[in-house]
Amino acid sequence: MLHRIRKKPIASINVVPYIDVMLVLLVIFMVTAPLLQQGVSVDLPSADANLVENSRHEPVVLTVDVNGSYYLNIGSDEKQALDAAILMARVAAIIRMKPDVQVLVRGDHQVPYGEVVNAMVLLQQAGVPRVGLMTRPPNGRQ
Repeated sequence: MLHRIRKKPIASINVVPYIDVMLVLLVIFMVTAPLLQQGVSVDLPSADANLVENSRHEPVVLTVDVNGSYYLNIGSDEKQALDAAILMARVAAIIRMKPDVQVLVRGDHQVPYGEVVNAMVLLQQAGVPRVGLMTRPPNGRQ
């Protein structure tokens, strides 16, 4: 007497709809991504930004004060205002020595937007590939 063993049916999931959805999302991202990049190439933080990841090197911070003067957090005198040529020369030297150093712009809230954009253009001309903007966390957040 031989008994036949019944095989239980194998449950299967139809993945075709998921693939269709992923392809549609891919097309949407491919179409919208080029439209989002305009002007100076800058990585902008969101309004409720998280802390930036730690780098091996101390970040270079370019400060634009209320008068539109530029200050770097490197060098012998961090409180000495720099003109555009000296600023670009110093930043270019740092980028040559440490290509992966993080460069951040910190602008006074009363500085016109054009002054901050000019600072980012100077950094771009000095060879900085990406620029971050420093912000203060929203109230109630550390």
